[in-house]
Amino acid sequence: MIRPARPVRRLWRAYHGSRLGTRLALGLGALSLLAFAVVGTALTTYMRDYLEARLVDQMKLAQVVQTKDAAEHGTVQRKPYYGWYTAVYDVSGSSADLRKPAEVPSDPGALTALAEEMADADEDITRTVRIDGRGPYLLRACEVEPGVVLVSAAPLGDVENTMDHLIAVQVVAFGLALLALVVFGRRMLRRGLQPLSDMAHTAHGIASHDLTESAARLPLRDSGRDGGREVAELRTAFNAMLEHIDDSLAVRAEAERRLRRFVADASHELRTPLMSVRGYADLFQYAAANEPGEREKHLARLRAEAARMGVLLDDLLLLARLDAAEVETPLRMADTDLTDLARQAADAFRASHPGRPLTLTAPAEPVRLRLDPQRIRQVLDNLLTNAAVHTPPGTEVTLRVTHDTQTARVEVADAGPGIPPADRARVFDRFYRVDKARTRDRGGSGLGLAVVRSLVLAHGGTVELDSEPGATVFSVTLPLNP
Repeated sequence: MIRPARPVRRLWRAYHGSRLGTRLALGLGALSLLAFAVVGTALTTYMRDYLEARLVDQMKLAQVVQTKDAAEHGTVQRKPYYGWYTAVYDVSGSSADLRKPAEVPSDPGALTALAEEMADADEDITRTVRIDGRGPYLLRACEVEPGVVLVSAAPLGDVENTMDHLIAVQVVAFGLALLALVVFGRRMLRRGLQPLSDMAHTAHGIASHDLTESAARLPLRDSGRDGGREVAELRTAFNAMLEHIDDSLAVRAEAERRLRRFVADASHELRTPLMSVRGYADLFQYAAANEPGEREKHLARLRAEAARMGVLLDDLLLLARLDAAEVETPLRMADTDLTDLARQAADAFRASHPGRPLTLTAPAEPVRLRLDPQRIRQVLDNLLTNAAVHTPPGTEVTLRVTHDTQTARVEVADAGPGIPPADRARVFDRFYRVDKARTRDRGGSGLGLAVVRSLVLAHGGTVELDSEPGATVFSVTLPLNP
């Protein structure tokens, strides 16, 4: 049962993998074959019934003469047609006795059985039987006089030969018609479906077009031949869709270009005056002035603000470079021990936040990865700072490092109040801050987590957030073999 099913499955897969025109042509051929079969069967049945009816009429005319002959001489004296049989039976009850001489086959059982059946019938009987060694015959029984029955048998060989020739002619004619229908129908369908092929060609051209370019456009449009109203409507909708996509790409490319130019230009333009401010602040320390305490306070504030703005601009510049997917990536990859980076980040966190308990959990053996140690250290510092800024004083913070055969995982967890569900999906957005009431002095600029996500993605890793009241966990996963 398995072997015959495999070719059927292969043919079915080949059919589904063929072109639409071929499938339509094959479907049209199958429907035509079904129609030809119905027409051929009906025609063959009608012709057979017609020829047998003509033969029955011929037997009726012959039996009119044979009945008179049998009534006058007791048997049929006239010779029957070539190949025909004629027999006269005396019937009584359910038995029939053949009168001789008679023209009957060597086994007249079929004629005798019909004569016995005629004994109880009120009308003439016609039957089709097969006589051994002779083939099919048409038998007809009629009453000569009470108790006497005439049975005639006419061969159906000519009818069968005629039907065989008719079937052969139908098979040849329908086969040629089916072949012509499939061949010419395939050509007509191919021509009718050519507009769809043109649209598919246009779609392939669009797929091969580089849509990642900042000035990406779709110069391709479908302007193929007419294929009827439906194809014209499809072509119009297809071109309208391309126009919409083209306009959307143009708007997106322009928005991205403006945003990147703004961030890059702002970063580069503001770095120079900021450095100048810091330099003048350093010079003011050595200038003579009254009230040196007040002077020192203002100068310290000036340096702090300049440093804060510098960090902000550095983050913006880093994000812009990562988004631009520059050929020269801002990452400097090196073989690094992740556990050592975690220890350094933990020590720096304890030094800058002495009132924050921090627990470091890391394996004793080194976890070596190929990464940019400065940027991954920045990721760890940002996550730890985020935990310190957004939790009450004294909240416990945990830094964990784990690994398996494929990845290394760093988790920064805190026991703070958690992040509301409505804000979890946007905490990695730029300039997004969960607590809108926080000032920049307390809540940061809103770029720390955005930098974390961009740097982790640049390393081929992922960053996830799992938060609930009393437990917030940021998980960074990095591949061991990027």
